[in-house]
Amino acid sequence: MIKVTERAKQELKKTLSDNVDTPGAGLRLVARDGGQLGLGVDVENPNDDEVVEFEGSKVLMVEKTLAGTLNEITLDVEDTKEGSRLVLIES
Repeated sequence: MIKVTERAKQELKKTLSDNVDTPGAGLRLVARDGGQLGLGVDVENPNDDEVVEFEGSKVLMVEKTLAGTLNEITLDVEDTKEGSRLVLIES
């Protein structure tokens, strides 16, 4: 499963509270074409998701098969001139 720093959890929760009105929805990490990863809004599939929680909220969901391939990846936050952004770091 991907590692998620505390700062990334805070950023995920902020993104959810600022942009998502659907009760119970969270951000889902998905595999895209070309080996890229992306985020989308979704609800948890309790039988097939690994879930990251922060302060009582489900902030990130990853399908178990994808989660098993991300053991050496960390989701963190990087400060840029434009503000904070989520980044993936290979460990």
